[in-house]
Amino acid sequence: MAIMITDVCINCGACEPECPNNAIYEGGVSWKYADGTTLRNSFTLHDGREADADELHNPVSDDYYFIVTDKCTECVGFHEEPQCAAVCPVDCCVPDPENVETQETLLQKKAILHL
Repeated sequence: MAIMITDVCINCGACEPECPNNAIYEGGVSWKYADGTTLRNSFTLHDGREADADELHNPVSDDYYFIVTDKCTECVGFHEEPQCAAVCPVDCCVPDPENVETQETLLQKKAILHL
């Protein structure tokens, strides 16, 4: 399951540099799949959807840090636990009940993001 940042976030920014997938963005910041990954041009997401790595997407939140679900692997393949949750001083990085994923899916996402 992907991690999400709740509205308890104090915008400290501790989580952002810890993410190996560059899936965490400051509130109000647009994002791209290519940010911090090896993705370029058109590619296929883990669920079969086609995407453009360089397309600019609107922020998920304007008010606090957010995690792009399609880029979050819960640090699987990098660390023993999600690093955003490990460093968050207010425990607002929590499992996203709307995006439950298996270990296999998380590893597949990692492989796509980091060829």
